[in-house]
Amino acid sequence: MNLRNQRRMAAEILKCGIGRVWIDPNDMESLEDAITRADIRIAIHNGTIRKLPVQGQSRARARHRNVQREKGRQRGAGSRKGGRNARDPRKRRWIRTIRSIRATLQELREAGRIDVRTYRRYYRQAKGGMFKGRAHLEQHLRSAGLLKAG
Repeated sequence: MNLRNQRRMAAEILKCGIGRVWIDPNDMESLEDAITRADIRIAIHNGTIRKLPVQGQSRARARHRNVQREKGRQRGAGSRKGGRNARDPRKRRWIRTIRSIRATLQELREAGRIDVRTYRRYYRQAKGGMFKGRAHLEQHLRSAGLLKAG
């Protein structure tokens, strides 16, 4: 039996798509005679025709993938879309490095392990990009003999 017209009318009345209209398979015969909108409204009231809920997209796969990525999986060259500097910009890398170096210099100055002149000189050198990180800075200070025992 062809209930295409009834389904279309029901979709308009229920304000949803044709795919979301559910027709009770046991009462299909009674709907064959329903040719007016009033008939369809009565069928909706009786429960012969219903609107199905909106189907969402499952996030299960996405959640699983995110758990794997937290472990470091699925982050290889084939999964990357930006260049190295798009994923971790040069500027952000520089900020991380310089902040740790400057914090170290401040700690050393406040602890009295380096004097103010040494602090200023090494601050400027750090700004110029001379040191790769804290360890490199401390190694430099030690080899220059400028680090007092603290």
